[in-house]
Amino acid sequence: MQSSASTVPPSGAPSRRLGASSLSTLPATVARPSYDRKALDIGIVHLGVGAFQRAHQAAYTDALLEKQFGPWGIAGVSLRSPDTRDALEPQDGLYTVAVRDAEGERLRVIGCLLDLLVAHEDPDAVLERMCRPSVRIVTLTVTEKGYCHDPATGALNESHPDIRHDLDNPDKPRTAIGFLAEALARRRAAGLPPFTVLSCDNLPSNGDTVARILRRFADLRDARFGAWVAETVACPNSMVDRIVPATTEADRARVSQALGMQDSWPVVTEPFTQWVVEDRFPAGRPSWETVGVELVADVHPYETMKLRLLNGSHSTIAYLGYLAGYETVSDTMADPAFATLVRNLMDRETGPTLHMPPGADMEQYKDALIARFRNPALRHRTWQIAMDGTQKLPQRLLNPIRDRLAAGLPIDRLTLAVAAWMRYVAGTDEKGQPIDVRDPLASRLAEIAAAAAGNPDRLAEALFGLTAVFGEDLPRDPRFTVPVTTALKRLLAEGARAVVAASA
Repeated sequence: MQSSASTVPPSGAPSRRLGASSLSTLPATVARPSYDRKALDIGIVHLGVGAFQRAHQAAYTDALLEKQFGPWGIAGVSLRSPDTRDALEPQDGLYTVAVRDAEGERLRVIGCLLDLLVAHEDPDAVLERMCRPSVRIVTLTVTEKGYCHDPATGALNESHPDIRHDLDNPDKPRTAIGFLAEALARRRAAGLPPFTVLSCDNLPSNGDTVARILRRFADLRDARFGAWVAETVACPNSMVDRIVPATTEADRARVSQALGMQDSWPVVTEPFTQWVVEDRFPAGRPSWETVGVELVADVHPYETMKLRLLNGSHSTIAYLGYLAGYETVSDTMADPAFATLVRNLMDRETGPTLHMPPGADMEQYKDALIARFRNPALRHRTWQIAMDGTQKLPQRLLNPIRDRLAAGLPIDRLTLAVAAWMRYVAGTDEKGQPIDVRDPLASRLAEIAAAAAGNPDRLAEALFGLTAVFGEDLPRDPRFTVPVTTALKRLLAEGARAVVAASA
């Protein structure tokens, strides 16, 4: 989560503020906009402006404007907190992206964020921006909760109090869905074409999700309006990836010192960035492909690749690394045995389950992942990644296991990762210290661990009984249960590092 912005300069920071009038005085080592910001039109409205959007979508668009000037300025809308507006409005919307790795830090001031609004303070102003003829796209990063849907079914939660409010008060919406619907209704009444709705949240099939919810909401307002939305409003799927930790006071002080002026809310990120987007933009779009965005016909293979190669490897690193005493991903990957295990996991087990379209470079992607995992500048904690395992395991580890079992292929490294999760949720580390297990099923996991009393057979059997995690099929398949139980016994007897060294 992004920390709250402070408008008070950190101790020892420059008193002068970053702004349009001070761009020319930045040090030569700091990149800054060379395009004419005053000539930009707002072509994109973003709902949910925050650290990730500023380090990802806005950074791509800023890079595009350096190459191909166009009407793609961004109006950023905060749906809840005024913090981003309060920090950046005195800076004319300017802020710094600090890209960090083992070699140091590279700074760029981003200039494409032209307008900053807080939805609940002035919903009419937000709707006015969304209804401008120049606006072709509305993007969203509102987190899963912001869609006001039932995650299990993907359907709109029609009893959600904010959804009920927005249906009863369409001109004063509270939710992203309410703003989208009202803006589209006003554009329709004015004879303007609809904008494209582009979700950039880290949800599978995010475009399909927002389309389903938006169409149902519009239908509840008026059946003819709902039909118009279903027929005319494009909601392409997208896949986003970049690690953007919360900005700390130390980050603010360091960046401000490098700028020679105060930036109240820079964002810190890694060199790696990825954005894969279905190319469905009836109203037009920026030429994002010229700055590295992958415009494709179908995002789903890329989502699966990310889940199995990135997220599956992350979970493997998190559970085994934590058990071995490593605090961060980069600490874990500095151990050659772990680095070998992770690469072999991708090359020999998860990678072969993928079916990528022509032109997708899986080898390059795996190389980039290894470099990311080794980046010591981003202290990504193993404990943090280990959270919510009961929700993460099915897509990250268990589905590739199913694919490999169906093909009669080995699953040694995948089952070791599952066993490491079992060892982790048992709640005690290898030094006998308690593990703070954070999970929606944490209380049930604790009950299972207590009843097993350290017996690996009982622990594995009870955990296999969590059908919400393992389904009905895997617990009945000895090709899965036997190697997982065997690996769990080895982890308890030998310790994670010794098992990894022997299994890599």
